[in-house]
Amino acid sequence: MAQGKRYKKAAAAVDRKLTYEFQKAVELVKLNATAKFDESFEVAMNLGVDPRKADQLVRGTVALPHGTGKSVRVLVVAKGPKDKEALDAGADFAGFSEYIEKLQGGWADIDIIIATPDVMGELGKLGRILGPRGLMPNPKSGTVTFDVAKAVAEVKAGKIEFRVDKAGNVHAAVGKCSFSADKLFDNVQLFVGTVLRARPSSAKGKYVKSISFSSTMGPSVRVDENSMGADQ
Repeated sequence: MAQGKRYKKAAAAVDRKLTYEFQKAVELVKLNATAKFDESFEVAMNLGVDPRKADQLVRGTVALPHGTGKSVRVLVVAKGPKDKEALDAGADFAGFSEYIEKLQGGWADIDIIIATPDVMGELGKLGRILGPRGLMPNPKSGTVTFDVAKAVAEVKAGKIEFRVDKAGNVHAAVGKCSFSADKLFDNVQLFVGTVLRARPSSAKGKYVKSISFSSTMGPSVRVDENSMGADQ
């Protein structure tokens, strides 16, 4: 696909041979986010792990201090009275059998599913549908719990989940480019720090191979790992 004039102009402002200091990289991404919509600010990290090994599968959650800037649509799969608790806490949808049926039918108007442990037997049967879309609830991410009110509040406030892919990359949208630089600094630092703390004890050698920032439609900006304390 041919690159547009806007992208080429933005890319010309970034020297791909250089790695930029953390704060400068944030400012460059903000400067080059010139699309007609509020672009997401994205962080990508390439890690020195082997995701094929269970003990090197890096995953976790982080509650971003300034949220993601995105309105998250939450479904809570639960029986009464937990479904009402979820709705009172701000869930967009909540219920049991009717939503199992809707999900089986391909309904996809949601961003995250939270479920109580007692319904996972039924919900687990939809693994082939929900798994590829990253929607299957998981206890490790806090999305399988009886405390649905707390889980909904955390997700709505900006809690996100991350997981290393088959190529050793961790990627997440950690805010909007319209955020102030200070808010992006906070969100990015917490996200990167959380990934650093998730380093598996079995991972050998350099853990963080590269870090880059980008906006949804903008060029990637490589970041100096030393400026983020990620030189490990």
